[in-house]
Formats: sequence, C-alpha cells, structure tokens
Amino acid sequence: MHSKLDKFPEIREPVRALCGRYTGEYWRKLDEAREYPQEFVAALTQAGWLAALIPADYGGAGLGITEASVILEEINRTGGNSAACHAQMYIMGTILRHGSEDQKRRYLPRIATGELRLQAFGVTEPTTGTDTTKLKTTAVRKGDRYLVNGQKVWTSRVQHSDLMLLLARTTPLADVKRKGDGLSVFLVELGAAVGKGMSVRPIRNMMNHETNEVFFDNLEVPAENLIGEEGKGFRYILDGMNAERILIAAECIGDGYWFMEKAIAYAKERVVFDRPIGQNQGIQFPLAKAFVNVEAANLMRYRAAELFDRGEPCGAEANMAKLLAADASWEAANAAVQTHGGFGFAAEYDIERKFRETRLFQVAPISTNLILSYVAEHVLGLPRSF
Repeated sequence: MHSKLDKFPEIREPVRALCGRYTGEYWRKLDEAREYPQEFVAALTQAGWLAALIPADYGGAGLGITEASVILEEINRTGGNSAACHAQMYIMGTILRHGSEDQKRRYLPRIATGELRLQAFGVTEPTTGTDTTKLKTTAVRKGDRYLVNGQKVWTSRVQHSDLMLLLARTTPLADVKRKGDGLSVFLVELGAAVGKGMSVRPIRNMMNHETNEVFFDNLEVPAENLIGEEGKGFRYILDGMNAERILIAAECIGDGYWFMEKAIAYAKERVVFDRPIGQNQGIQFPLAKAFVNVEAANLMRYRAAELFDRGEPCGAEANMAKLLAADASWEAANAAVQTHGGFGFAAEYDIERKFRETRLFQVAPISTNLILSYVAEHVLGLPRSF
C-alpha cells in the first residue's frame, strides 16, 4: 500500500525490488530453522545499502539517517526483518563522529564492501539492564592494551559479525563525579577475541533473532581500538541511541504498513455471510484506527530524522518516534490477526511471524515505560522517577 508520506522513491524502488527476491517462503524457512538470513544480508551489502551512512571518501553512499531509515522501513514493509542487519546503521555514528582518522581508514572501506561486518553492540548486562551507567564490565589499561572482564547479555549478531562496539567501565563508579563518566567505547575484532578471552552463548528466543550472552575473561583489546577519549564513551553512544530509536521507529512503520496491506487485502476478498468482511465496521474501524496511528508515527519519524541529520538535539523526538511507531505496529499487528481470524495464526500467511517480530519493539532497544519516563522528566519537567 502507498502512503502520501512516502518519500525517496529513488531508494524505495530498488530496495523493494531487491527485497522482492526474498519472499515470505524464504523468511518462513529461516524462521523454522532458526537460521540467519545470510543470503539476504549479503545481497543488501553488495548493493551498497548497508553502507548508506559511510561517507563517500570511505566507500559508502554518504547518506543521512533519514535515507537510512527509509531503507530499513522498506525491508520490513516487504515482509522481511531488518533486525538481522540494522546495527551497522546505528553503530556507525559512533565511529564517524568520534573515531580517529586511522580507525576510519582501517575499518570503514572494508565495512562498505562487506569484507567486514559491524553488527554487534555490547552494552546491556544481566544485572544492570537499562541502568547503563552501573554496568560492571571493566577495561583496565595495561601498557598498550586493555584487559576486559565482565559479561554482556542480549548482544545480537555476534556470530555473524566481525566487529563489535563494546562499552566498558575504565574508571570505577566510586571514583567519578558524574555516573556517566568513566565509561569507554572499544572496537573489538571478534575473530581475535572469541576463544581468546571472549566466549559466546546463544539465547533462544521468541523470534528468529540471533542474540547472545557474552563473557569476558582477561580479553586483550589493543589501546588503539579505544574510540575517542577514555571515560567519555557514554556520551558517545547517546548519539547512537538516538539514531537507533529513529531507525527502529522506521522498521516499526514498515511493519505497520505491511500488516495493514495484508489485512486490507484479506478483508476485501474474504466473504462470510455473503459479503466481504471488510464491509463490516467491526473490521473497518480497527484497521482505520491502526492506519491513522502508523501515519502519525511516520510523521514523527521524519521529524526526528530531520533534526538528527541537521545535528540538532533530537532526544525527545527520537524517543517519541520510537514509542509511537512501536505502539502503532503492535496495534496494526493485532488488527491484522483479528481480521484474518484463525488464518492469522497459520504460518503460511506470515502474520504470526511478523506478529512475533514486531512485539520485540515494545521492549527493545528501549522499553516504552522508559521512554515515558524520559518524556516526563526531560520534556514535561516532572521530577525524576528513578
């Protein structure tokens, strides 16, 4: 289906054509086997779409978050799942904005060609969750390298990535003035790390999403792989978190339109009591309401992306876009299941697969409750609740 908000046809049409080669059957087989969409990600990479944010000087397209969000939206809008590869988009900003020229020259051209994949982001820990500043993984400087010890959880795509962005504490929490100080960001080369101080344990979950627990036991990371200044890592990743929220919002919007398209088509063709079920207001109203909310979320996505690309503060808009889009896609998912009735639960219709996939965004990469807390404190000026 088309929306009047659709922009960038020069991006949408070729991405849609590429995704059209990977039908529902392709994604169903992967889902059943719990396999990574290797062929699909390779095709996206070869076509240059995953290098969208990398500047042209380093082999990329030099596009903005707005265009990147359209790419991810189209993947989900055609029935695919961007979560298999979206991290390369939102992690990229940390290297682009805070990495050294040597780091950019060393990694970005090879990421652009697909020789290297930057798909893993090691932040969340089992005991601290979203209380990021209290994370317990440490990195201690020893000469020309850091020794990393600790544990991460929900670190996705480690098994299909060559590089991981890692956040660790380099100064004890008790020794810093502000709790966000003393955290540092490192680029970890996984080929040199796994089995040599780093181990990975997969976590089976509700959808086909490759995610893991990661353990560090005196992992050696070269000091040259520190991004930016030691102790300033938390503020570096905040920009990336805004990008992440905008891009995830776009994926939710893609899901929302996909659910709407499937439900509307089915409502027109499914005849019960000698009339198409789409003639009944009990079917019409939930679909119309869901569509209104997807459109509204889409507007906020574009607003947040516009601010981000101009380098202006966009924390509130990025969070609101993610909240509105996640809620809209979940509403559309439920409306699609209800419209399809029993067939909504049949794997061959793909509704139940996408239903599981879009449910994730109520929780990750940030829960809706934390977004509401952010808005209450930083937009409404209410007292901090935690």
